[in-house]
Amino acid sequence: MRKIKLFSLVMSVGLAAGFLCVSAVPAASGVSRAAVTQENQKEVAITIYNGNLGLVKDVRDLVLGPGIHEVKFMDVAAQIDPTTVHLKSLTDAAGVRILEQNYEYDLLNPQKLLDKFVGKTVKLMVGDGSLIDAVLLSNNNGPIYKINGQIHLGHHGRVILPDLPDNLIPKPTLVWLLQNRTGRPQRVEASYLTGGITWKADYVVVLNAKDNGGDLSGWVTIDNKSGATYPDAALKLVAGDVNRAVGRRELRDGLELASKVGAAETPRQFQQESFFEYHLYSLDGRTTIKQNQTKQISLLDVAEIPIKKELRFYGASQYYRGQLGTPISNQKVSVFLEIANKEQHRLGMPLPKGIVRVYKAASDRSLQFIGEDVIDHTPKDEKVKIKMGEAFDVVGERTQRDWRKIAPGLYETEWDVQVRNHKKEDVQVTIIEPVPGDWDVIKTSHPYEKAEAHTLKYTVNVPKDGKTTVNYRVRMRW
Repeated sequence: MRKIKLFSLVMSVGLAAGFLCVSAVPAASGVSRAAVTQENQKEVAITIYNGNLGLVKDVRDLVLGPGIHEVKFMDVAAQIDPTTVHLKSLTDAAGVRILEQNYEYDLLNPQKLLDKFVGKTVKLMVGDGSLIDAVLLSNNNGPIYKINGQIHLGHHGRVILPDLPDNLIPKPTLVWLLQNRTGRPQRVEASYLTGGITWKADYVVVLNAKDNGGDLSGWVTIDNKSGATYPDAALKLVAGDVNRAVGRRELRDGLELASKVGAAETPRQFQQESFFEYHLYSLDGRTTIKQNQTKQISLLDVAEIPIKKELRFYGASQYYRGQLGTPISNQKVSVFLEIANKEQHRLGMPLPKGIVRVYKAASDRSLQFIGEDVIDHTPKDEKVKIKMGEAFDVVGERTQRDWRKIAPGLYETEWDVQVRNHKKEDVQVTIIEPVPGDWDVIKTSHPYEKAEAHTLKYTVNVPKDGKTTVNYRVRMRW
C-alpha cells in the first residue's frame, strides 16, 4: 500500500448539526475505524476551470465517539491532488483535530490482488467444480503455483482467494486520523482540487441567405474523467486564464446543436458575474455530472443578430524589399465573419473562449457546415472575428511594376493589385498591404487608409464577373 502523508501538524476542525450515523469499528490498537461514503453526502459543489481543473466541495455527516479514529473519506475523485485537501467544520471548530492525513491510491486490480497472496495458499476451481489447494510462489509475468509438490507455470483453474487484504481498496480514499473530544454529530466540508475535469464553450451560428445576419447559440460542454460522480451538484464555471505552478468535436455533433438554433428563446441557465480578473458562470439549479460523461448545457440562444461578412486580400512585407516580380499568382482571398458583442444585438455578455461553427441552409433548406474558428475570451462591446476559409470565386493577384533605388536607404516601388470576381453579384474586398520602413504613398488609383504604422488598406468594390485593379506607388526609407 502506497500512502502520501500530507500533514503531521495538528489542524482544528469542528462539529455540525444534522447527521447520518456512521458506525465505528474498534481496532486492536485502540483506534476505531469508520467509513464515510457518498451515502453520507449532504451537498456537493464543483467549480470547473478551463484548464483541466476542478474545485470540489463535499459536505458529509458523520458521528464519532470520543477518542482517536481512523476515518476513511471515500468516493473522492481518482485524480485528486492530495496536497490541496482542506477539511473544515461547518459548526464547532474545537471538537475534533486532524492528527494525520493520507491519500490511499493502491487500488484494487487482479495483478495487485494476487501480489498480496504470494507465498500463501489459495484455492483453484477446476473444470468439474472441485477445489484444489495451491501455493502461489510468484506473480511476475504470470502466476507460478506449487501443487502437490510440483511447480505449475500457470494453471487452468479459476483462482479463489480467502479474503480481501486490508491494504487494498476499491476506490481512491482520503484517510484521516482524527482525535474527537465529543460524541456530538458532525457535518464537515472537504474541499480539494482534481484534474480530469474540464469545460469549454461551443458556439453555433446559422447564417441567413444574405450573409448579413443569423442565429447564435452557445453551449457549455463539460467533460468529466476525474474518477468521481458529482450528484445533484451546484455548478460554477470560471472563464479566464488562471495561472498555476507547474479537443475537437465531430461536425455531426455541431450539426445537432445547429438544428436547435432558432427555437423560441429560453431564459439563460447561467448567471454571469465578474470574479477577480475572470468571469464566473453559475448554473441556475443543480445538475449531476457522471464519471466518463460529456454533458452539454445551454449558455445562450439569440436569434437574428447582425453579422458582417468581409473579404480580405492580404499581402506580405517581404514583397517590398526588392524587385521580386509577381510574388504569388492567383492568391487566395480570405473570408471572415464579424459579430459585435453588444447589448443592442441582445448579446453583451462576456463570451468564454471556444470554437464557433457556422452553418448555412442550402437551396433544399438542409443545413451545411461552412467553416469554424477558435475565439478567445471576448468581453462585452468587443468584436468576435471568425475566419471562415478562402473564397472560391474571388481571387487576387499582385504584380510589381517598378522597383527603384533613389538614394542610400531610399526606395520606390509600384504595385498593381488586381481582384477578380466570378460571382453573380458585386462584392466588396479589403486589401491589406503590410509596408515596411518609413513610407509615403506618392501615387494611387483609389482612396486608401493608413490603418497602422506599417499597414496600407484599400476597400474596393468589384463588379460581378468583373475585376478591379488598384495601382499605387510607395516611397520607403530604412
